Parts: sequence; structure tokens; C-alpha cells
Amino acid sequence: MKQILIVEVSPRTGVSASRKVTEKLSARLRSEFPDAKLAHRDLAIDKMPHLDDSMLKAISAKDPAEIQANKASGRLSDELIDELLASDLLVIATPMWNFGIPSLLKAWIDLVVRAGKTFNYTETGVQGLAKEKKAILIIASGGVFSDGPWKAWDFVEPYLRQILKFIGIEDVQTVRVEGLNIPPLAGVAIPNAEVAVEQLIL
Repeated sequence: MKQILIVEVSPRTGVSASRKVTEKLSARLRSEFPDAKLAHRDLAIDKMPHLDDSMLKAISAKDPAEIQANKASGRLSDELIDELLASDLLVIATPMWNFGIPSLLKAWIDLVVRAGKTFNYTETGVQGLAKEKKAILIIASGGVFSDGPWKAWDFVEPYLRQILKFIGIEDVQTVRVEGLNIPPLAGVAIPNAEVAVEQLIL
């Protein structure tokens, strides 16, 4: 493994459950892959711009003159895509907000899921270009969404798995940090997730 990309989302840097579990995973990755480069993208610090007119032109234009005119706007997208494609493992650590992903993570996804770069349209359908990579999702939530009556309300894991599959990443494992707002479960949510980290197949 040459490079590992860790994408963190939570702005609650000091007390974030997803960040604490990511620290545990990072320690294991450093131990097992000492020669791998750990690339870290903190979306709470490196705030991702949402797509605007110039960015859309930069990442979707086909005319060379229009591409050149909007080259500066597309530079961040190019950088993020190069970072992703150079990585063998992608780690996404995110909280669940209102049953979905934070907008910062959606902004990052919009910048890296790009025709001609991470996927292509073909006569037989969409072809993902980020193949032969693995992904690990660390998802923190106040309730329990992995099973039970709230499972249907989870729009985080199904969406992330689908969008990763769209660009060619199908080997995806998930670690849940759940029940953080439920008193009987809150105290064991992080320890249970840390145990799950040790059981991941790397």
C-alpha cells in the first residue's frame, strides 16, 4: 500500500466521536503499513467550495477554450482527484446530520466524482475509473441506524457506498459509532467502534 487518504468531516475537533475512532484506525494503519504515505484531508479546515457556475464550467466543459478560461476554478477538483486516484485506501470519517451527510462532504464528493476523471459514460453504462481501491467508512450517529426501526432512515452509508461504487470502489467496510445520544449506549459507542477497527480486514 503506497498511499492512504483520510477524509475527516466533523467540525467538533476536540470531542468528535468519528475523529477519535479515526485516530485508532490511523494508528493501526501506521503500524501495519509503515511505508505508506498518509494523506489527510480535513474538510472542517480545508473547506470545500460548493459548485458554482465557473466551477461547473471548469469540470464539465469540452471546448478547449472554455476549459482554459476556467482552468483556475477547476484546479482544486484536479488536486482532489489526483489525491484520490493516487491512494490505495480511502477512509471517510463523518457524522450523520439529519439522517444524511454534512454538506462539506457532499461538496468534496461533487469535486471528485467527475466525468472523464473518476468515471466515464460508455455504451454499456457507467465505468468507474477508481478501481482496485478499498474504502472504510467511519460513521458517527446519535441513534442506532445499523439495525432496528431507524435503519430505513440511514441515508449516509447507502449513499456513500453507491457513490463509491459509481466511481469503481466496491470493497467498502463500515465502522459504526452509534447510539451517542442514547444514555445506555453512549458510554460504549466509541469503545465498541474501536474494537470494530481492530477487526477490519486491511
